[in-house]
Amino acid sequence: MRMEQAVAALRFDPAIPEWLFAALAVLCAVALGLALWRRARGAVWRLFAFAAVLLWLAGPRLVEETRQTLPDIGLLVVDQTASMGVGARTRLAQEARARIEEQAARLPDLELRTVTVPEAGSEGTRLVAAIDRALADIPRARLAGVVAITDGQVHDIPAGNPLDGTPLHVLIPAGGEQTDRRIRIVEAPGYGIVGRSVTLRLAVEDLGVPRAGGAARLTIRRDGEPPRVESVPLGVEHGVEVPITRAGPTVVELTADPLPGEVSALNNLAVVAINGVRDRLRVLLVSGEPHAGERTWRRLLKADPAVDLVHFTILRPPEKDDLTPLNELALIAFPVRELFQVKIREFDLIILDRFQNRGILPPLYLRNIADYVRGGGALLLSVGPEFSGPGSLAMSPLGSVLPARPASADAVVEGAFRPLVTPLGTRHPVTAGLAGWRAPGSGEPASGVPGWGPWYRRIAPGVQHGDALLSGPQGEPLLLLDHVEEGRVALLLSDQIWLWSRGHMGGGPQAELLRRVAHWLMREPELEEIALTARAEHGRLAVERRSTDAVPAGEVTVVDPEGSRQILALAATRPGRAVGQVAATLPGVWQVGDGERTAYAAVGAANPAEIADLRATATLLAPLARASGGSVHWLDPAGAPELRRSEPGGEAAGASWIGLQRRRDHLVTGITAIPLLPPWLALSLILGLAVLAWRREGA
Repeated sequence: MRMEQAVAALRFDPAIPEWLFAALAVLCAVALGLALWRRARGAVWRLFAFAAVLLWLAGPRLVEETRQTLPDIGLLVVDQTASMGVGARTRLAQEARARIEEQAARLPDLELRTVTVPEAGSEGTRLVAAIDRALADIPRARLAGVVAITDGQVHDIPAGNPLDGTPLHVLIPAGGEQTDRRIRIVEAPGYGIVGRSVTLRLAVEDLGVPRAGGAARLTIRRDGEPPRVESVPLGVEHGVEVPITRAGPTVVELTADPLPGEVSALNNLAVVAINGVRDRLRVLLVSGEPHAGERTWRRLLKADPAVDLVHFTILRPPEKDDLTPLNELALIAFPVRELFQVKIREFDLIILDRFQNRGILPPLYLRNIADYVRGGGALLLSVGPEFSGPGSLAMSPLGSVLPARPASADAVVEGAFRPLVTPLGTRHPVTAGLAGWRAPGSGEPASGVPGWGPWYRRIAPGVQHGDALLSGPQGEPLLLLDHVEEGRVALLLSDQIWLWSRGHMGGGPQAELLRRVAHWLMREPELEEIALTARAEHGRLAVERRSTDAVPAGEVTVVDPEGSRQILALAATRPGRAVGQVAATLPGVWQVGDGERTAYAAVGAANPAEIADLRATATLLAPLARASGGSVHWLDPAGAPELRRSEPGGEAAGASWIGLQRRRDHLVTGITAIPLLPPWLALSLILGLAVLAWRREGA
């Protein structure tokens, strides 16, 4: 509300410069002093005449201003960050806000502006920044004070006093200082080596507890496995060993037992995701004989810095006797026993490239390779004409783990053809989306036709099992993948994939295909053909189900950290893939299951700084409030204090009230100036007094 008022004042507007006015005043004083010294009879009238002259030259005016009084502005700041949702804080804050706004509405000379403090990501509560933004639109001459409703957990408190004499009143939605127990993660590695353990460093701390000490029980769960419990000393860094047993994410949930009387158990829980990676994959490559494609395998494996390659090429069959000196046959002897009996299980993958059984490996060692596969090993065979000959590995003890055998003793098929991706291959992660392949139904002009170069030789298989991902022109298998008990086997029924690496007639995705096959054999999670994965991002839980089924869509059960269940329907996005999303704002471990497989995802706090300390406290803001002349009040149980108007320099708060200053700022809407000694009156008065002084002195 604005009020009009008139204010009158006496002002002087000299007609001459100040220095000249001062000189005339001195002359008048000298002349008057001589008259008094001489005891002149008209000295008094001379005094009056001089005074009239000086008063006229001073320009006295009666000035009347019309002022428009402006209402003072109070600022109400309401904290709405995550920590304000603990306990009854939201309700107490809303009630206090309503009461302050109601009282301010009854004060005619006060305008109350309300701003909120939103979430600020990892920066925590930026209450002072919100006040600064609001003050940019408020003239400081009209600012009566600031009232902040907050739990006191503010993360941008400056060193000085930004309010410069304006009172700050802090209203805390609690009954007093609180206590809280939290888990603070000191160090959490993002990656771990499969087969080794990583160390998480953490501390369990009791906040707001004088002389905190003793120990707390810490429960550790990994990927839904049975928990283990450790005793952790309070306030001291503690190391937790976590074994990494597989590639891909490992989700670890840490829970500390509650502290009696603590405000919330929300930060008693911490979730850490550790990605398991393999360290220096050991690959054994044995080339049965030199051929054009031998370098393809070596270049591919040597290009990967994570692969530790052991490569042998059989340059000369044992039955060949050409009297070549032994020191010219090879640089080193082929360590058959060491590789295929002593150290065979140290390899992550064995590749046999055009290898045939010509007595180099006795049946015992071939049986060792088969047992290696059944026990969880990985075997890749790239075969050529030797696979259908008398030395074929299919006729050896190794044949029991191979997904196919040659159709006959003369199963070599010559002629140009382009490898095709089978319908199953379009859904399998090893061949899905290979560069140059246009799947049927994609809408492209050459739908279903590969865009890569041809091969010229393949082996026709007989009895087969496993998954055929590539096929020949008539649909006969070309690339077979198979699970053999705990291990995996891949069989490429052609030795001409090297043509793609040479760019023959456009080439093809040779490196990508072989990389995917090798990684599937070594159980890389992203290439599992049947898998259920879950990941948390931006407050959502994204679920993906991979399957070789024609229709992978379906439903999964989602279990949140509190044990609540919900059914999530998945929608197919492309062959072999179905996805779905659900809101995931509750921090902790989320579990997703489809009846056969279970996936876990770690959902961290949306704002870690907000839950780092959940106490309602006056410790942080009390110094700032005192420096500004304000106060701190607890809202439970009394509620918001009474709102009053106070005077600058006086008391700004009491036990049950807070004050907003009267600033009395105004606008001048009009000015009227009336000369008190107009020229005609001044001239008459001066002449009259001068005549009286002359006559008195001449009498």
